[in-house]
Amino acid sequence: MMGYLVVFVGAGIGGAARHGMNIWVARLMGTHFPWHTLVINILGSLAMGLVAGFFMERSDTTGHLRLFLATGVLGGFTTFSAFSLDAILLWERHEYLLASLYVGGSAAGALIGLVLGLWSMRVALG
Repeated sequence: MMGYLVVFVGAGIGGAARHGMNIWVARLMGTHFPWHTLVINILGSLAMGLVAGFFMERSDTTGHLRLFLATGVLGGFTTFSAFSLDAILLWERHEYLLASLYVGGSAAGALIGLVLGLWSMRVALG
């Protein structure tokens, strides 16, 4: 039960940080191109690399800290960081085909899912 609470609090912090970054980057760079999402995904992936690297080197850290930072804060900030970690872990295990399928399947699946969701709502509500 404690793990859920730790993730819940971390996700709130990550979501609030994402909202703040959305506003800040949009003011700084405009909204014509989705700079805010690009910046958040890159920063989130950088942060996931730092967190994952830290936990790989420090096995004495608690599972709750890992849940709070990786699943909670970074999951609330961006799930792209988890996607990036999973893809690189496959690559580092020399599972290049699986890594490529995962990256391509994730991007295509997410785009197809979004299109289907938009279409479904337009049909249902239109």
